[in-house]
Amino acid sequence: MSRQASRDTTPELAVRRLLFHEGHRYRLHRPVPGMPRRSIDIAFPGARIAVFLDGCFWHGCPQHATSPKANADWWRQKLDRNMARDKETTEQLIEAGWTVLRFWEHEDPSAVAADIAAAVNAARASRR
Repeated sequence: MSRQASRDTTPELAVRRLLFHEGHRYRLHRPVPGMPRRSIDIAFPGARIAVFLDGCFWHGCPQHATSPKANADWWRQKLDRNMARDKETTEQLIEAGWTVLRFWEHEDPSAVAADIAAAVNAARASRR
């Protein structure tokens, strides 16, 4: 598990490149307020938008998640804890006034970037 990339994954890099190309500036791996060991993949602090790009295996994608057969009970508990942690993080951010956007790694990067850009533009327009 230590060899699994937790940052700068291929889907994350693709989305970041598209956002940067469109002129959006963001912060990477910002700590979640009140949860120092958790971080936001892509953060727009001014607009208070937190973006997470979740891996299908690690975060329990309903379409692509698999369950290992070896040591199945341990893996089920681990993956369930990951999903509970995601829910807790989302709730914490929403309570702090952030908009949380979660996407799966299998989603089209250009569609994800378009959704993020629309949310950021709407948040910035509402602040004016």
